[in-house]
Amino acid sequence: MISMAGKSIRRWWALFALPTFAAFVVGFVVPFVMGIYLSFCKFSTVTDSKFIGMANYSAAIKDPEFWHALWYTVAFTIVTVLIINICAFAVAYMLTKTIKGSTIFRSVFFMPNLIGGIILGYIWLLLLNGILAHWSKSITYSGTYGFWGMVALYCWQQIGYMMIIYISGLQSLPGDVIEAAAVDGANSRQTLFRVTIPLMMPSITVCTFLTMTNGFKMFDQNLALTNGAPSNTSEMLALNIYRTFYGRAGFEGVGQAKAVVFFIIVAILALIQNRLTTSKEVEA
Repeated sequence: MISMAGKSIRRWWALFALPTFAAFVVGFVVPFVMGIYLSFCKFSTVTDSKFIGMANYSAAIKDPEFWHALWYTVAFTIVTVLIINICAFAVAYMLTKTIKGSTIFRSVFFMPNLIGGIILGYIWLLLLNGILAHWSKSITYSGTYGFWGMVALYCWQQIGYMMIIYISGLQSLPGDVIEAAAVDGANSRQTLFRVTIPLMMPSITVCTFLTMTNGFKMFDQNLALTNGAPSNTSEMLALNIYRTFYGRAGFEGVGQAKAVVFFIIVAILALIQNRLTTSKEVEA
């Protein structure tokens, strides 16, 4: 039986959804379409746009710093997705057990997410430079040092957030399935790999998608920790696009073209990752 309130909502649902739809169109669809159009134009922040076809994409593809930043970002994303998800799942699995003070540990792991990325970047810059000073090095001494410095910073910040998602997933698992596995004689390792992890695939899908997209979009930590030094060898893709757009006069269209390529790459990877992980999901 549908109540009067339910009938009213059904009649006026479009009116309720209109503000959100308008905000979505104004805040996302319009800038997205304009961005794609500007990637085919020559323009600056003070001049009008002029359509030039694929010239910006050709310049972006011929830029060696763009390819270096792309592969650097891909390697960074692969490494951090593996580390963050394995560590976050392990911590969540441990904290769902009966451990004294587990609530305090959850707060401690989650706390880095409450601090801005730019602040964390400068804190880790001082910390890592203090350690590397023992060998007369710095975090900006080479792209390799910068890479692993950003891996440490990003993993430290993200593990707590993903841990919360994994804890929610573990606490919602059906207890009767776990008990049935125990009755059938499964040990803890068999229960973990053959029952718990397959049932956790929806949470694993979400966390993998979030860490992958956040890794590709990483900007403020890169800016604060290495700023691309030395010689842009630790420059990630988002920072490369920013510098192309704002740091090179006359290259605004090239920066816009790089942003469109960046969006296409992330969209394709997200679709592939979602297809692979969704196919492994099981129902209790």
